[in-house]
Amino acid sequence: MEPIAVISDIHGNLEALTAVLDDISERKVSHIVCLGDIVGYGPQPAECLDLVQERCRVTLMGNHDFAVMYEPSNFNFGAEGACYWTRSVLDSEPDKALRDRRWEFLGSLPVKRVLDADESPVGRVVLVHGSPRRPINEYVFPDDIYNAPNKINGLFERFENLCLIGHAHVPGVFLPTLDFYSPDEIGGVYEMDDHKAMINVGSVGQPRDRDTRAAYVVLQDRRITFIRVAYDVEATIAKVHAVRELDNYLGNRLREGR
Repeated sequence: MEPIAVISDIHGNLEALTAVLDDISERKVSHIVCLGDIVGYGPQPAECLDLVQERCRVTLMGNHDFAVMYEPSNFNFGAEGACYWTRSVLDSEPDKALRDRRWEFLGSLPVKRVLDADESPVGRVVLVHGSPRRPINEYVFPDDIYNAPNKINGLFERFENLCLIGHAHVPGVFLPTLDFYSPDEIGGVYEMDDHKAMINVGSVGQPRDRDTRAAYVVLQDRRITFIRVAYDVEATIAKVHAVRELDNYLGNRLREGR
């Protein structure tokens, strides 16, 4: 069965997205899934929307995609401002057909997708942006295994076999034994067995695990491989700084991966 690359949380970072797509192509993987948040924070939302629409077979709705399409809720000042600016960028596209295509794509994104065992090299897998309980906007953090064990137990009750998530921008493996393993702790590869697992695939455009490189995973032969890709961080930062409506912090944080 063909491998599947899973990306998430691009956030308008075209340099990171391009680097990841090039890496996926070099690995000869053609099936790509995006778990959402194509836009928000970053300086090139339209270009990222076009690339994702072109390259991904499945794309889900993230909380920033939802906020740009409808209305930001419970966002901080910088994130809210980025959503309104992103909306203005998409609205200002002079080509009506292209403008309509982007909005139609954004508005039609599903909040959840399930790949059956015959569609996936890792068995049945639930795909969401946030969590299997609240697909768009529930965060699942590594510390939840200590601070919110009932939450983790409740999430594992919502799926069989495997669930892939994004949203928190921190890659790693959650197990129902209330364990979390970072990619470094497992050598970058998680081997599927008979136990459930919930896996955060990390963020392409705004990593928050103190690693500045873009993150994604590849599903193949009952394995989930965590991959990091270097990109021109300074180029993205310069583009953020060039947009008056975007908080400089949204670029500066990329230098530290946080």
